[in-house]
Amino acid sequence: MLSHGTIWHAIDALAERNQLSPSGLARRAGLDPTSFNKSKRHSADGRERWPSTESIAKVLEATGATMDQFTSLLRPDGTQAPAPATAAIPLIGFAQAGAGGFFDDGGFPAGQGWDVIDFPTVAERRTGIYALEVQGDSMLPLYRDGDTLIVDPGAQVRRGDRVVVKTREGEVMAKVLTRQTPRTIELLSLNPEHPNRSFEISQIEWIARIIWASQ
Repeated sequence: MLSHGTIWHAIDALAERNQLSPSGLARRAGLDPTSFNKSKRHSADGRERWPSTESIAKVLEATGATMDQFTSLLRPDGTQAPAPATAAIPLIGFAQAGAGGFFDDGGFPAGQGWDVIDFPTVAERRTGIYALEVQGDSMLPLYRDGDTLIVDPGAQVRRGDRVVVKTREGEVMAKVLTRQTPRTIELLSLNPEHPNRSFEISQIEWIARIIWASQ
C-alpha cells in the first residue's frame, strides 16, 4: 500500500543507489537542498508532508530512473527492498567507443576489448544493452567523470530522450534529441559550455537511447 513512509523510503533508497544523501539527491534534481531532509517530512504540528509529483519527476529525470524502478523501491513495511538479480553487460569508455570494431552497423556491441559490469536484470530487457563510462567533464553538470550510462540500442528514440550518437566519422557523443526529421537531427548538449549539434541523417551511423545512469 502506498503511504507517507513508503514514498520517503523510496526516495531515500534511490538516493542511496546513486551514492547520494537525500540533500544531494534534491540538489541534483534542481530542488532546494533541504527538500528531502527528515525534518521536512512532517509539519510543526505533526502532519505528514508528502513530496510533490513534480519533485518526484525531477528526481527521476536527474537519476535516469523510470517510474517502474522507483515504485520497485516501495515496501509496505518500510524496509529495504531486496537487491535485484544482476547480469553482466558490456562496458567501454567514451574515449574508446569512437574507435572502429566495437559496434555493428545498428549500434549493438560487437568485437573484442569490452569490459563487463553487473546490471539489474529486467524481464522485458532486450539483448544488446551495454554501458559507457563517462570520461572528462564534457557532460557536466548532468554526468560526471566516472559515471556509467546504460544504453539500449533497441529502444525507440523520441524527442527529449537522452541519447548516444555515433557519426560516420567515428565521433561518439551523449546529447538530448531535440528534433528529428527524415533528413536531419538536432541535438542539445548536456553541458551548456558546449555547442548544440545538428547533422544530416546521412552523417549519422546510429543513435541509441540512454535508459539509466549509475552516478
